[in-house]
Amino acid sequence: MFSGGYITYIIITMIFAGIGSLVSKRLKSKFKQYSKVPMTGGLTGAEVAAKMLSYYRVDDVKIVQGQGFLTDHYNPATKTVSLSPEVYNGRHVSAAAVASHECGHAVQHAEAYAWLGFRSAMVPVVQVASRMQSVIFMAAIALASSALGPTVMLAAICVFGATTLFAVITLPVEFDASRRALNWLDESRVATGVQHAGAKDALWWAAMTYVVSALSSVAVLGYLVLSYLGSRD
Repeated sequence: MFSGGYITYIIITMIFAGIGSLVSKRLKSKFKQYSKVPMTGGLTGAEVAAKMLSYYRVDDVKIVQGQGFLTDHYNPATKTVSLSPEVYNGRHVSAAAVASHECGHAVQHAEAYAWLGFRSAMVPVVQVASRMQSVIFMAAIALASSALGPTVMLAAICVFGATTLFAVITLPVEFDASRRALNWLDESRVATGVQHAGAKDALWWAAMTYVVSALSSVAVLGYLVLSYLGSRD
């Protein structure tokens, strides 16, 4: 029964891949739009990041310039805020929004934000699960009609369950980082009026990429669970 539903799995993944692509394009469009709106103070993304970390008295985090486009991230293991060249050197709303968002993660770490700690603890498990997903999924298809079918399917559910849990946990982490960023931009008066509205809009679309990813994972996991239950009838 599971092997016969493989087309359903493909359809689910293609639908969410298409939605994800549209959201990603929208995010890039918003970044480009607000990169044309200069910051009143003329601060670069790196300078915005430094000011926010200083404001929250987080003095053990490094700010470095990374590579690529929209590759910005915070690494809890090395306590490093890595900003892409466009953000690190940019003197516009997009740069300020992204830089302050990544610093929001650094502040979460400094304040022992529970969801960030939970997500960080799951990273090793998710890395293994991600590498195993395709192999276990194909094995579940190949062995669907055998005596091992239900066991392999259950293993697939566990593996996909781990990555799905990680995707879901990521949501409060990302939304909270954006909330912290926007609050600080407003309180510090670094971004006001149109600038603050632009930063909020850009960060909302960034958050939507994580929402789509989480929904995709939940949909696939739900399909696997229903297929497993159906195979036992």
